[in-house]
Amino acid sequence: MSSWTTALTVLEVGWVIVISIGIVLERRSPVATLAWIGILAWLPIFGIVIYYFFGPRRLRRRKMRRQEGSRLLLRAMRDLDQEQGDERWNSLARLAIAAGESPPLPATDVTLYLDGDPLYDALEAAIRAAKHHVHVEYYIFDDDAVGQRMIAALTERAKAGVEVRVVLDGIGAYRLSSRAIAPLRAAGGDVAWFNPVSGFRPRLANFRTHRKIVICDGQLAFTGGMNVTKSHSMLSSGGSAWRDTQVSFRGPACRALQRVFLEDWYFASGKSPPTGEPYFIPVTNDPDAHALVQIVSSGPDRDLYAIHQLFFGAITQAQTRVWITTPYFVPDEVMLAALVAAGLRGVDVRILVPRSSDNALVDYAARSYYPELVRARVQIHEYTEGMLHAKTMVIDDALSIVGTANFDNRSFRLNFEVVAAIYDVPTTNDLARAFEEDLRKSAAVKVREVRDKSVLERLGEGGARLFSPLL
Repeated sequence: MSSWTTALTVLEVGWVIVISIGIVLERRSPVATLAWIGILAWLPIFGIVIYYFFGPRRLRRRKMRRQEGSRLLLRAMRDLDQEQGDERWNSLARLAIAAGESPPLPATDVTLYLDGDPLYDALEAAIRAAKHHVHVEYYIFDDDAVGQRMIAALTERAKAGVEVRVVLDGIGAYRLSSRAIAPLRAAGGDVAWFNPVSGFRPRLANFRTHRKIVICDGQLAFTGGMNVTKSHSMLSSGGSAWRDTQVSFRGPACRALQRVFLEDWYFASGKSPPTGEPYFIPVTNDPDAHALVQIVSSGPDRDLYAIHQLFFGAITQAQTRVWITTPYFVPDEVMLAALVAAGLRGVDVRILVPRSSDNALVDYAARSYYPELVRARVQIHEYTEGMLHAKTMVIDDALSIVGTANFDNRSFRLNFEVVAAIYDVPTTNDLARAFEEDLRKSAAVKVREVRDKSVLERLGEGGARLFSPLL
């Protein structure tokens, strides 16, 4: 062996040792750790470029900016919130609080929207009634009939002197051109792009804001699965709208969703978030506040994945039922174990997914989990009347969860999500009735269907499952 070969071998071994130590210290998942070590070991120069643009270092730079926004808002909100909650669910509420989230806060007029058209009517009415500010954040905001309708309402309010702030995702809202939002900006509306796409910022499917938030005057808030697009509208889509769920509420609970929006606003725009009572209404003991709503957010900028913790805690604490609706079902080992354990201890566990979503790889991966779940007496139902896009959970008789998070790793760890945990019997009953109605449009997965699959089918599903950490 020549001296050059020896020197290169020593350098390569040293390089692998150094980068392995550095990546192991990042304390990422074993799959991600091994993947980054492999890339940097076998493709040193190209791997460094990939690591710079896509790796944890890039995320840490984003994380620092978002944390600064969080600190600004926490200083403004300190001592304003107070912990309240149904005694049965105090431990679950504390779990989210320990992960850095707001406590359950009073809410009135909790309303579920199961179709896009009633939601868009309510959104337009709420925007046009706003007197002080309108805050909007969406993953998808299309330049179609629905999007143009919302832009027109926002533009009218901006012209009237109302503060309008809009955060749009750089990938999800790519169809909304500068020309489409020009009237809003000309009227004084402020639009910021979350992780915008450019020649120096590649199109990443991760680290996106998947949140859907509308807040009017700090007193009325909306969140859930529906984007601003004709895909959710029966009128605009020609009768083939996606089935989805959104929730609105009034009262002090809005302040927690406001905080989430303003953190994203600071990150996307670089502008200091506004504070004060017009944006954060006081927490009062309103006799009409029949519900408590806890806003829980999470994203790759956090050390604790609060939504993942919330879902796990809700499933493990459930006594009678766990009914889950999700368009993308790719549980990690922890969530799978929680569902299996709940089924085995006699909880009525039902999982509702679309028969065919808009991602075939996710569908194959989801079906690879069916055997373990079916053996644990978990019922699986596939929605057969189009795309099911709702992200909801019904836990026992007094907790319902509506939000933007799918039941997969991308939502739990890679994107920015938000959910509303609603501690309220009437709302939980309403969501349960919606779930039962969806079951009537679904087909139950039979044991024999899971058991009698061909080798080719099992191979395809198992292969798709290998990509679970990325889905």
